[in-house]
Amino acid sequence: QDNRISIWSAGDFGNAGLNGEYHGEPHFLCDIQHNGDVMDMQFLDQERIVVASSTGTVTIFRHHQNNQTLSDDHRWEKAHYHVDQDTSCGGAACTGVVCNNPEIVTVGEDGRINLFRADQKDAVRTIDNADSSTLHAVTFLRTTEILTVNSIGQLKIWDLRQQRNEPSQIFSLAGDRVPLHCVDRHPNQQHIVATGGQDGMLSIWDIRQGTMPVSLLNAHEAEMWEVHFHPSDPDHLFTCSEDGSLWHWDTSTNVSDKPSFLHQGGRSTAYLSHSTINQSVVSAWLSSDPTKDRMEITNLIPNQTLSVNSLDVLGPCLVYGTDAEAIYVNRQLFA
Repeated sequence: QDNRISIWSAGDFGNAGLNGEYHGEPHFLCDIQHNGDVMDMQFLDQERIVVASSTGTVTIFRHHQNNQTLSDDHRWEKAHYHVDQDTSCGGAACTGVVCNNPEIVTVGEDGRINLFRADQKDAVRTIDNADSSTLHAVTFLRTTEILTVNSIGQLKIWDLRQQRNEPSQIFSLAGDRVPLHCVDRHPNQQHIVATGGQDGMLSIWDIRQGTMPVSLLNAHEAEMWEVHFHPSDPDHLFTCSEDGSLWHWDTSTNVSDKPSFLHQGGRSTAYLSHSTINQSVVSAWLSSDPTKDRMEITNLIPNQTLSVNSLDVLGPCLVYGTDAEAIYVNRQLFA
């Protein structure tokens, strides 16, 4: 029940050594108690972190860098709940949070979507019955639009300017309603979206057309917990799974020319194309014929056995956390 939010310094990134290696071990700075499991968290700005709890509460913590402490800045008690907000056991897990300062969007097991502003006590907007199933993750598509994924294999777009409580578009996996656990949008081409789910498949969607994924890629052997495009180099995508693997998907066109920085590649990729796109300039993620030399897949932790639950990418750094109660920092991403 009692958990903690911790701030770590990952060493001095300014001083790379002669071989490009970084000095300084990650070291612990401060922590604070957190009630319930931490389901998701995101920086709102340089000092504030928004945290989603399994109790349904959403909290903003402030990191005071002058004296390295954390404080509880603001909280929305039971932002997510099953029966009513006032019953003691009525909280429903808040499963996902996404920030676009000062706005914060949360989703939960109760199928509810909340829009908060960091400076306001009450929710700006709540869509109570947004979904009849659990919403597992949320991300911004544009400043006024969000994407959610749910436990019956649907991707939905919500326009927050509209007062209607219905999604503006619904996309779904064909056939089996496999729960989707994670979603990320391509940083430059906002119509390209990646999702991952319970069957370990990576789905790529083009939200301009159709209602089904453009491609389904065989990936992990168990649930995919997180998917992230590299924020500044989106030809690269990262996925992690319950099966203990963390894959780097590289679609940059000159893959065949460059040496692989790790050769324990993933197994061969099955590719199902639902549409052929006739455009002169097309992202590699949407290409209808990703020939073998167009995509390289590398398992960055080939001998891991425990679930890799979360990952994030910043510049040349990959950070991930596992069921081994350990956090890893890989600083040689594009060595």
